[in-house]
Amino acid sequence: MNRPITLFTGQWADLPFEEVCRLASQWGYDGLEIACWGDHFAVDRALAEPDYVVSKRAVLAQYGLDVWAISNHLVGQAVCDHPIDTRHQLILPARLWDENPEQVRRNAAREMQDTARAAALLGVDTVVGFTGSSIWHTVAMFPPVPPAAIEDGYRDFAERWHPILDVFEEQGVRFALEVHPSEIAYDFWTTRRTLEAIGHRWSFGLNWDPSHMIWQDIDPVDFILEFGDRIYHADCKDTRVRARDGRRGRLSSHLPWGDPRRGWDFVSTGHGDVPWEDCIRALNTIGYRGPLSVEWEDAGMDRLTGAAEALGFLQELSRIAPPATAFDAAFASQSAEGDGHE
Repeated sequence: MNRPITLFTGQWADLPFEEVCRLASQWGYDGLEIACWGDHFAVDRALAEPDYVVSKRAVLAQYGLDVWAISNHLVGQAVCDHPIDTRHQLILPARLWDENPEQVRRNAAREMQDTARAAALLGVDTVVGFTGSSIWHTVAMFPPVPPAAIEDGYRDFAERWHPILDVFEEQGVRFALEVHPSEIAYDFWTTRRTLEAIGHRWSFGLNWDPSHMIWQDIDPVDFILEFGDRIYHADCKDTRVRARDGRRGRLSSHLPWGDPRRGWDFVSTGHGDVPWEDCIRALNTIGYRGPLSVEWEDAGMDRLTGAAEALGFLQELSRIAPPATAFDAAFASQSAEGDGHE
């Protein structure tokens, strides 16, 4: 199926935007999923400077690239998170930081509203990102967590995100939550509960990324088929689960990426345990025609190698497309014509 293949620039934000465009074009990518950090895309500048979006489009055009989505994971994380602490200060624009945690959440919410406006100016209809979660820190369920506290977490999410989605809908833009640990939706059942909490608004959908499902034993193919009408974007990242030896834990023991003592690691697309062909067939089944966006993360492979190789891997898989005619159609037509005897 002829889907665009894009490169997510989040892991390349240390490079100037034009350099990332040059590399992506050199490798043969169709476009970029542009991160709202580094110098890649600044939401405040997009709204304040009349020529900012025009200049970004010009650089893309210079290298024969397009854009179908922008991503603002870092700011979205702060909308619902509890606690807000120095981790958020390190990833947020300085202008959004405040010593008052609730003010940080409000600043982040306003920035996400502005992200929808900036996306519309850029001419894209999808913003990928995180929501944060006020209840992720309770995931171990000890000390015991009353059911009411979990309900409050989903209520808090809805109350904070409904006003954001109002602006998304005004702008004709959709938000695609990356289902991910530390978010309000991190697996199958929390995704279902999140969609219910937000009232199944059309402006709130999902970014499918199988890498976060594999280590949790969530079936990424079943996820596609279950939530097909809500999959607004697809990030292609892989995970390799290491052999269980009685020491390597699923939660990875606070060990750094790439440490062989970990129970799993992110790896470049095609080098892990994601059943990619089955996933592509499932995306075909639901009629997904959006980008396949390579999110390169691999502590054991150079990114210049990984990004180029991942593109070739997905291009080969993209040859799998629904047939124009069912394979058994010939049998039915022959039967209708009779057996050929007088």
